[in-house]
Amino acid sequence: MHPAFESVAHRPWPLPAREWTWRQSWLDLAFVHYRVSSREIRELIPAQLHIQEFDGSAWLGLVPFRMTGVMRRPLPDIPLFSSFPELNLRTYVEFEGKPGVWFFSLDAASWPIVFGGRRIYGLPYFSARMQIEQNAGWYDFSSERRSSPAKFKARYRPLGESFFPRLGTFEHWAMERYCLYAARKDRRILRVEVQHAPWPVRRAEIAIQECSMFSAAGIEVLEDEPVAHFSRGVHVVSYAPEKANQPSEPTPTSVTICAEPQIAPAAVVAHL
Repeated sequence: MHPAFESVAHRPWPLPAREWTWRQSWLDLAFVHYRVSSREIRELIPAQLHIQEFDGSAWLGLVPFRMTGVMRRPLPDIPLFSSFPELNLRTYVEFEGKPGVWFFSLDAASWPIVFGGRRIYGLPYFSARMQIEQNAGWYDFSSERRSSPAKFKARYRPLGESFFPRLGTFEHWAMERYCLYAARKDRRILRVEVQHAPWPVRRAEIAIQECSMFSAAGIEVLEDEPVAHFSRGVHVVSYAPEKANQPSEPTPTSVTICAEPQIAPAAVVAHL
Protein backbone atom coordinates (compact mmCIF):
# COMPACT_ATOMS: atom_id res chain seq x y z
CA MET A 1 0.00 0.00 0.00
CA HIS A 2 1.29 3.44 -0.89
CA PRO A 3 2.00 5.59 2.23
CA ALA A 4 -0.49 8.19 0.96
CA PHE A 5 -3.24 5.80 2.10
CA GLU A 6 -2.04 5.44 5.69
CA SER A 7 -4.86 7.79 6.65
CA VAL A 8 -8.09 8.38 4.72
CA ALA A 9 -10.65 9.18 7.44
CA HIS A 10 -9.73 12.87 7.31
CA ARG A 11 -10.80 13.28 3.69
CA PRO A 12 -13.74 15.66 3.06
CA TRP A 13 -15.20 13.23 0.48
CA PRO A 14 -14.58 9.55 -0.44
CA LEU A 15 -11.61 8.39 -2.47
CA PRO A 16 -12.17 8.04 -6.21
CA ALA A 17 -13.27 4.56 -7.22
CA ARG A 18 -10.70 4.37 -10.01
CA GLU A 19 -6.98 3.61 -9.62
CA TRP A 20 -4.48 6.38 -9.01
CA THR A 21 -1.98 7.14 -11.79
CA TRP A 22 0.94 9.19 -10.41
CA ARG A 23 2.93 9.14 -7.17
CA GLN A 24 5.11 11.87 -5.69
CA SER A 25 6.29 13.41 -2.43
CA TRP A 26 5.98 17.10 -1.56
CA LEU A 27 8.77 17.91 0.92
CA ASP A 28 10.21 20.85 2.92
CA LEU A 29 7.42 23.24 2.01
CA ALA A 30 6.87 26.84 3.01
CA PHE A 31 3.25 28.01 2.80
CA VAL A 32 3.48 31.79 2.41
CA HIS A 33 0.02 33.38 2.34
CA TYR A 34 -1.05 36.91 1.43
CA ARG A 35 -4.48 38.52 1.48
CA VAL A 36 -5.85 39.50 -1.92
CA SER A 37 -9.10 41.03 -3.10
CA SER A 38 -11.48 38.61 -4.80
CA ARG A 39 -12.12 41.31 -7.39
CA GLU A 40 -8.37 41.47 -8.11
CA ILE A 41 -8.25 37.83 -9.19
CA ARG A 42 -11.80 37.26 -10.48
CA GLU A 43 -10.94 37.84 -14.15
CA LEU A 44 -7.97 35.47 -13.88
CA ILE A 45 -10.12 32.50 -12.85
CA PRO A 46 -12.84 30.75 -14.88
CA ALA A 47 -16.30 32.08 -14.08
CA GLN A 48 -17.54 28.57 -13.22
CA LEU A 49 -15.30 28.44 -10.13
CA HIS A 50 -16.25 30.03 -6.81
CA ILE A 51 -13.42 32.03 -5.23
CA GLN A 52 -13.28 31.09 -1.56
CA GLU A 53 -12.55 33.55 1.20
CA PHE A 54 -11.38 33.26 4.80
CA ASP A 55 -11.59 36.06 7.37
CA GLY A 56 -13.04 38.50 4.85
CA SER A 57 -10.68 38.08 1.91
CA ALA A 58 -9.35 35.71 -0.69
CA TRP A 59 -5.78 34.47 -0.22
CA LEU A 60 -2.75 33.85 -2.40
CA GLY A 61 -0.41 31.03 -1.47
CA LEU A 62 3.24 31.10 -2.57
CA VAL A 63 4.67 27.63 -1.97
CA PRO A 64 8.35 26.71 -2.51
CA PHE A 65 9.20 23.03 -1.98
CA ARG A 66 10.95 19.87 -3.21
CA MET A 67 9.27 17.27 -5.41
CA THR A 68 10.68 13.76 -5.10
CA GLY A 69 9.62 10.32 -6.28
CA VAL A 70 7.60 11.71 -9.18
CA MET A 71 6.61 8.88 -11.53
CA ARG A 72 3.66 7.33 -13.28
CA ARG A 73 2.38 4.06 -11.88
CA PRO A 74 3.89 1.41 -11.98
CA LEU A 75 7.24 2.69 -13.32
CA PRO A 76 10.31 3.12 -11.05
CA ASP A 77 11.85 6.49 -10.21
CA ILE A 78 14.20 7.93 -12.83
CA PRO A 79 17.19 10.07 -11.69
CA LEU A 80 16.99 13.73 -12.77
CA PHE A 81 13.33 13.27 -13.70
CA SER A 82 11.76 12.28 -10.38
CA SER A 83 13.24 14.97 -8.10
CA PHE A 84 13.37 18.75 -8.53
CA PRO A 85 12.44 22.06 -6.84
CA GLU A 86 9.06 23.66 -7.58
CA LEU A 87 7.37 26.98 -6.79
CA ASN A 88 3.59 27.41 -6.93
CA LEU A 89 1.37 30.49 -6.85
CA ARG A 90 -2.19 29.53 -5.99
CA THR A 91 -5.55 30.52 -4.58
CA TYR A 92 -8.56 28.63 -3.25
CA VAL A 93 -11.72 27.81 -5.15
CA GLU A 94 -14.75 25.52 -5.02
CA PHE A 95 -16.70 23.71 -7.73
CA GLU A 96 -19.56 21.23 -7.33
CA GLY A 97 -19.13 21.36 -3.55
CA LYS A 98 -15.46 20.32 -3.66
CA PRO A 99 -12.95 22.91 -2.36
CA GLY A 100 -9.69 22.83 -4.28
CA VAL A 101 -6.68 24.76 -5.54
CA TRP A 102 -6.36 27.00 -8.59
CA PHE A 103 -2.83 27.68 -9.81
CA PHE A 104 -1.77 30.97 -11.37
CA SER A 105 1.70 29.54 -12.03
CA LEU A 106 3.84 26.49 -11.33
CA ASP A 107 7.59 26.94 -11.84
CA ALA A 108 9.65 23.76 -11.98
CA ALA A 109 13.24 22.74 -12.72
CA SER A 110 12.09 19.88 -14.93
CA TRP A 111 11.38 20.16 -18.65
CA PRO A 112 9.36 16.90 -18.82
CA ILE A 113 7.10 18.00 -15.94
CA VAL A 114 6.59 21.43 -17.50
CA PHE A 115 5.68 19.90 -20.87
CA GLY A 116 3.45 17.20 -19.38
CA GLY A 117 1.76 19.54 -16.92
CA ARG A 118 0.79 21.89 -19.73
CA ARG A 119 -0.13 19.21 -22.24
CA ILE A 120 -1.99 16.71 -20.07
CA TYR A 121 -3.40 18.83 -17.26
CA GLY A 122 -3.65 22.28 -18.81
CA LEU A 123 -1.68 23.74 -15.91
CA PRO A 124 0.39 26.95 -16.27
CA TYR A 125 3.79 25.34 -15.77
CA PHE A 126 7.00 27.30 -16.51
CA SER A 127 10.59 26.12 -16.78
CA ALA A 128 12.86 27.81 -14.25
CA ARG A 129 16.41 27.73 -12.93
CA MET A 130 15.89 26.69 -9.32
CA GLN A 131 17.82 25.67 -6.25
CA ILE A 132 16.97 24.58 -2.72
CA GLU A 133 19.58 23.93 -0.04
CA GLN A 134 19.45 23.35 3.69
CA ASN A 135 21.94 25.30 5.82
CA ALA A 136 22.00 25.41 9.63
CA GLY A 137 18.27 24.82 9.92
CA TRP A 138 17.34 27.22 7.12
CA TYR A 139 16.10 26.35 3.63
CA ASP A 140 17.60 28.60 0.96
CA PHE A 141 15.35 28.69 -2.09
CA SER A 142 15.78 30.53 -5.39
CA SER A 143 13.87 30.48 -8.66
CA GLU A 144 14.28 32.40 -11.93
CA ARG A 145 11.84 31.72 -14.75
CA ARG A 146 13.50 31.13 -18.13
CA SER A 147 10.81 32.73 -20.29
CA SER A 148 10.01 35.90 -18.34
CA PRO A 149 11.28 38.04 -15.44
CA ALA A 150 9.61 36.11 -12.63
CA LYS A 151 11.96 35.60 -9.71
CA PHE A 152 11.78 34.45 -6.12
CA LYS A 153 14.57 34.23 -3.58
CA ALA A 154 14.05 33.56 0.11
CA ARG A 155 15.16 31.56 3.10
CA TYR A 156 12.80 29.95 5.57
CA ARG A 157 12.90 27.73 8.62
CA PRO A 158 10.37 25.98 10.89
CA LEU A 159 9.56 27.24 14.37
CA GLY A 160 7.86 25.57 17.32
CA GLU A 161 6.24 22.18 17.56
CA SER A 162 4.54 20.32 14.73
CA PHE A 163 0.73 20.11 14.79
CA PHE A 164 -2.13 18.90 12.65
CA PRO A 165 -4.50 21.78 11.80
CA ARG A 166 -7.97 21.65 13.33
CA LEU A 167 -11.10 21.99 11.23
CA GLY A 168 -12.14 25.66 11.15
CA THR A 169 -8.63 27.10 11.41
CA PHE A 170 -6.90 28.99 8.62
CA GLU A 171 -4.22 26.32 8.34
CA HIS A 172 -6.81 23.58 7.79
CA TRP A 173 -8.79 25.72 5.33
CA ALA A 174 -5.73 26.57 3.21
CA MET A 175 -3.84 23.27 3.30
CA GLU A 176 -6.29 20.40 3.63
CA ARG A 177 -7.44 20.32 0.00
CA TYR A 178 -7.76 17.19 -2.04
CA CYS A 179 -8.16 18.35 -5.62
CA LEU A 180 -6.89 20.95 -8.04
CA TYR A 181 -8.68 22.62 -10.92
CA ALA A 182 -7.50 23.53 -14.39
CA ALA A 183 -9.19 24.81 -17.54
CA ARG A 184 -9.00 23.33 -21.03
CA LYS A 185 -8.77 25.50 -24.13
CA ASP A 186 -12.47 24.87 -24.70
CA ARG A 187 -13.07 26.37 -21.21
CA ARG A 188 -14.24 23.10 -19.70
CA ILE A 189 -13.06 22.57 -16.15
CA LEU A 190 -10.75 19.68 -15.25
CA ARG A 191 -10.49 18.30 -11.73
CA VAL A 192 -7.47 16.31 -10.51
CA GLU A 193 -8.04 14.42 -7.28
CA VAL A 194 -5.16 13.79 -4.87
CA GLN A 195 -4.71 11.75 -1.72
CA HIS A 196 -2.26 12.14 1.16
CA ALA A 197 -2.16 11.99 4.93
CA PRO A 198 -3.04 15.14 6.93
CA TRP A 199 -0.45 17.92 6.71
CA PRO A 200 2.01 18.12 9.65
CA VAL A 201 2.46 21.88 10.11
CA ARG A 202 4.76 24.24 12.03
CA ARG A 203 5.00 27.99 12.25
CA ALA A 204 7.73 29.44 10.06
CA GLU A 205 10.16 32.31 9.81
CA ILE A 206 10.86 33.56 6.29
CA ALA A 207 13.22 36.19 4.89
CA ILE A 208 12.17 37.20 1.38
CA GLN A 209 15.01 38.74 -0.58
CA GLU A 210 13.33 39.05 -3.99
CA CYS A 211 9.84 38.31 -5.29
CA SER A 212 8.27 39.27 -8.61
CA MET A 213 5.86 36.33 -8.81
CA PHE A 214 2.76 38.43 -8.10
CA SER A 215 3.52 41.09 -10.70
CA ALA A 216 4.32 38.35 -13.25
CA ALA A 217 0.80 36.98 -12.66
CA GLY A 218 -0.77 40.45 -12.84
CA ILE A 219 -1.84 40.43 -9.19
CA GLU A 220 -1.44 42.98 -6.40
CA VAL A 221 -1.68 41.74 -2.81
CA LEU A 222 -3.45 43.67 -0.05
CA GLU A 223 -0.71 43.38 2.59
CA ASP A 224 3.07 43.09 2.44
CA GLU A 225 3.40 40.87 5.51
CA PRO A 226 2.46 37.23 4.85
CA VAL A 227 1.33 34.44 7.14
CA ALA A 228 3.93 31.68 6.92
CA HIS A 229 3.98 27.99 7.81
CA PHE A 230 6.32 25.07 7.22
CA SER A 231 5.65 21.39 6.60
CA ARG A 232 8.13 18.54 6.34
CA GLY A 233 5.78 17.20 3.69
CA VAL A 234 3.49 14.38 2.64
CA HIS A 235 3.52 11.42 0.26
CA VAL A 236 0.94 11.87 -2.48
CA VAL A 237 -0.89 10.00 -5.21
CA SER A 238 -2.92 11.70 -7.92
CA TYR A 239 -5.63 10.50 -10.24
CA ALA A 240 -6.16 11.09 -13.95
CA PRO A 241 -7.87 14.42 -14.69
CA GLU A 242 -11.63 14.26 -15.11
CA LYS A 243 -14.01 16.69 -16.74
CA ALA A 244 -16.06 18.39 -14.07
CA ASN A 245 -19.76 18.89 -14.73
CA GLN A 246 -20.69 22.34 -15.95
CA PRO A 247 -23.26 24.39 -13.98
CA SER A 248 -26.51 25.31 -15.73
CA GLU A 249 -26.61 28.77 -14.14
CA PRO A 250 -23.95 31.44 -13.51
CA THR A 251 -22.11 31.03 -10.20
CA PRO A 252 -21.62 33.77 -7.58
CA THR A 253 -18.42 35.78 -7.62
CA SER A 254 -17.21 34.26 -4.38
CA VAL A 255 -18.03 32.03 -1.49
CA THR A 256 -16.96 33.26 1.92
CA ILE A 257 -15.80 30.82 4.56
CA CYS A 258 -14.78 32.40 7.85
CA ALA A 259 -14.69 30.04 10.78
CA GLU A 260 -12.60 32.29 13.02
CA PRO A 261 -12.69 36.09 13.39
CA GLN A 262 -8.97 36.56 12.83
CA ILE A 263 -5.91 34.74 11.54
CA ALA A 264 -3.72 33.70 14.43
CA PRO A 265 -0.13 35.04 14.20
CA ALA A 266 1.89 32.38 12.44
CA ALA A 267 5.07 33.91 11.15
CA VAL A 268 8.06 36.02 11.98
CA VAL A 269 8.83 37.70 8.66
CA ALA A 270 11.69 39.81 7.37
CA HIS A 271 11.89 41.41 3.92
CA LEU A 272 15.48 42.06 2.98
